[in-house]
Amino acid sequence: MNTYTKYWFLEGFNLFNKLGRITMMRMCEILEMKNIDKGSTVELINNDHKSIFFLKKGTVKIIDTTTDSVKYIVKKGHIFGELSLYDEHDNIEEQAIALEDCIVCYIESFRMKQIMEKHKSLKNGVLKIYGLRIKKLERRLQDLLYKDSTTRIKEFVIDYIKEFGEQTEKNIIAKNLLTHKDIANLTNTSRQTVSNTLSILRKEGIIDYNTQSISILNTTKQHTIQN
Repeated sequence: MNTYTKYWFLEGFNLFNKLGRITMMRMCEILEMKNIDKGSTVELINNDHKSIFFLKKGTVKIIDTTTDSVKYIVKKGHIFGELSLYDEHDNIEEQAIALEDCIVCYIESFRMKQIMEKHKSLKNGVLKIYGLRIKKLERRLQDLLYKDSTTRIKEFVIDYIKEFGEQTEKNIIAKNLLTHKDIANLTNTSRQTVSNTLSILRKEGIIDYNTQSISILNTTKQHTIQN
């Protein structure tokens, strides 16, 4: 894929807003682009080099390989693999799996570091993303200490639909990309508890779901859940 096409693909990333066209074009010259099939693993290390990934299309989940549990979900327009910028070890204790067909651009981490050192806005942007992910992990720890499992699942599901869904005339609807095991990992609960909680939420008319989608039906009730 040529440089101009890569440039068009990266225009949707807020991270690059302040770089300028010339810098963006130079960056695109060293970017690689790849299509990732649903269910496939995104190789975070290519030819012994760690890389940073820009997700143009699709959704991926990041798994902690030491615990085999889901750490977080990445949607289009965001980056992943940024841990390699701050971890000097050769091994990466993360794995990325495509939850649907994806398109990614990627750049070797040492090249990304060089560009970040020249452009403070890019460096600050990446640090902000890294910091927000740490905050989310901290929130999960706080929730584990102070909220019961049912509440954690309810709040996670509502947040997921709002973040990954689209507003329609009647509801907010998102693709149903996560298994019950994934939700259990992300809320530190069990698959059975997830199944029971989702069934209760559907019976109460708060959400609806099938194999393809999950939606918020009653915004008044879901607001009550979060407060």
